[in-house]
Amino acid sequence: MSAESAVEAWQPRTWIGRLVKEGKVKSIDDLFRLNLPIKEPEIIDFFLPNLKHEVVGINIVQRQTDAGEVSQFQVAVVIGNEDGYVGVGMGKGKQVNQAIEKATREAKLNIVPVRRGCGSWHCSCDEPHSIPFKVIGKSGSVEIVLIPAPKGVGLVAADSAKVVLRLAGIKDIWSYTWGETRTTHNLVKATYDALKKTYAFSI
Repeated sequence: MSAESAVEAWQPRTWIGRLVKEGKVKSIDDLFRLNLPIKEPEIIDFFLPNLKHEVVGINIVQRQTDAGEVSQFQVAVVIGNEDGYVGVGMGKGKQVNQAIEKATREAKLNIVPVRRGCGSWHCSCDEPHSIPFKVIGKSGSVEIVLIPAPKGVGLVAADSAKVVLRLAGIKDIWSYTWGETRTTHNLVKATYDALKKTYAFSI
């Protein structure tokens, strides 16, 4: 079933979902401005139909059960519209496709707006190609600092962090990282945490 068909067949289970389906909430920006909780991924599909997603990490994890060890796939997925919205999700499943589906669903529920701008002293062009100010994100042992960069610099970051930045619509940025950055899941979450703070902090 396509995303459009899924939205048309969607039967909201929450009052916010019903307000969205009935057209009483006009945009996703209204949800964030009013701090309304998003508990149905279909709300995101309704407002952001052109979301892209990328798998940034697949691990095999094991857990002990009465029947012995059970292996599952753990997947990290990043979604975004490359225009100011990004989300990160983790999912587990016996099959990769099942884990990706769970991770994508969680990423939609975790989607956040990203404030873009040009906070670089070297540029000051007032175009939304970077971020407006320095932000710091953390997850586990990983810490990342994102610093506004002038036009043409590109994304100076690790590959997995680049995916988060690109899907958020960031084109130029400098970054510094500390901790166990080879842990893809934590690096992705730390980058997401940093971008989340661009909207939380007022200029």
